Amino acid sequence: MKRRTFLKTAGTAAGGLAIGLRPIAFADPADAGRKLIPHASGLPRRMLGRTGRAVSIIGYPGLALAKIAQAEANTALRKGYDLGVNYFDVAPAYGDAEIKMGIAMAESKIPRDEIFLSCKTKQRTAEGARSELERSLMRLKTDHFDLYQLHVMSTKADVEAVFAPDGAMKTLEQAREQGKVRALGFSAHTKEAALALLGRFKYDTVMYPVNFIEHYTHKFDPEVLSLAREKGAAVLAIKGISAGSWKRGEAKTRNNYWYKALEDLDEIELALRFTLSLDPVVAALPTSFTDLAEKSIASAKRYRPATDADLQALQKLVEKYQPLFPRNPSWVHAGPHTEYYKVAV
Repeated sequence: MKRRTFLKTAGTAAGGLAIGLRPIAFADPADAGRKLIPHASGLPRRMLGRTGRAVSIIGYPGLALAKIAQAEANTALRKGYDLGVNYFDVAPAYGDAEIKMGIAMAESKIPRDEIFLSCKTKQRTAEGARSELERSLMRLKTDHFDLYQLHVMSTKADVEAVFAPDGAMKTLEQAREQGKVRALGFSAHTKEAALALLGRFKYDTVMYPVNFIEHYTHKFDPEVLSLAREKGAAVLAIKGISAGSWKRGEAKTRNNYWYKALEDLDEIELALRFTLSLDPVVAALPTSFTDLAEKSIASAKRYRPATDADLQALQKLVEKYQPLFPRNPSWVHAGPHTEYYKVAV
């Protein structure tokens, strides 16, 4: 049976997983838009949709810098770059990560024209977004962002607010016209917000949780990936190496981080293989710790499209964990991400 046929039709589960396999829109590796672009570092790149830019299939999670001192941040960021990362993500909500990244980029002498720098705003008004954008540009010592995104879009109120006459989308569009940002996107933590946004504007990118646990337990990603593909928006996956929410009574690690992350290198590699094989996922951002970023980079250097055997292994693996996001996320509540920004700075 051909791989693509299997992925579309498989319906029974191995290892006793009651829910069985869901139809998966795995990309055809032969598609020109999915082609891996080799890099001397060993970390391949892909074209990021209509942006015309090639980005490393693993991005650097700027939030990780908020947890470490500046000297360590300088070393970590430069190491990520030397390992082949050219896609760097950060946001004002990540404590002092913007400040540390800006200093690290300068002191580590990372060439601005060799990286794809992405930032975000949680502001919902035009004025708030404009102020935050200018501050972010200053902190990161740059005159433009390659990608600028609405951050943590979760509720109906969020969507309506940014599209109001004085909403943040006004600033994003003006900033693109002025050359301060090149591409526009959003990050969303609910399916409803992602689908609503994709229906309102021609975004270049969608940042969204794409994770095997969320996929197999409650189909968190297929509708969003399908609409993004229809709209021509490239997907930047988050939570790819999430191991779901902490179980009751389970001792939390990593300073009581708000969700559990995969730690085993083989499991990380399998999870990323799943995420990065889905269409139209271009790249993935690992959980925001420097060691997990390095493990993810190492795993991505061995990336290959997922196979039938990988899916069977994932079915068994998902039994160990539980979802991070609710099965029926509320369209009126902010969702489970509120602790995400309680970082030590």
